[in-house]
Amino acid sequence: MVGYIDNKEQILKRLRRAEGQVRGIHRMVEEDTYCIDVLTQVSAATKALETVALALLDDHLTHCVAEASAQGGPVADEKIREASAAIARLVRS
Repeated sequence: MVGYIDNKEQILKRLRRAEGQVRGIHRMVEEDTYCIDVLTQVSAATKALETVALALLDDHLTHCVAEASAQGGPVADEKIREASAAIARLVRS
């Protein structure tokens, strides 16, 4: 079972919102909207996706990593490496 199962509907709702924002950005570019207005919407869409990413990361840490840590050994080490790599990717983006 995935760690975000309890928050799945909330995550899907946020993704639909971000999807709508991206479609709106596409439309703005097609309509030659002023670049600062487009950038403002890009920032909002980015924030929406970051919110999803942080929710998924939190769920991963509190479920998958916590369970693996309780087991210990190589499984725990792998989950911690995965979480660290995911955090590094989020920080770089």
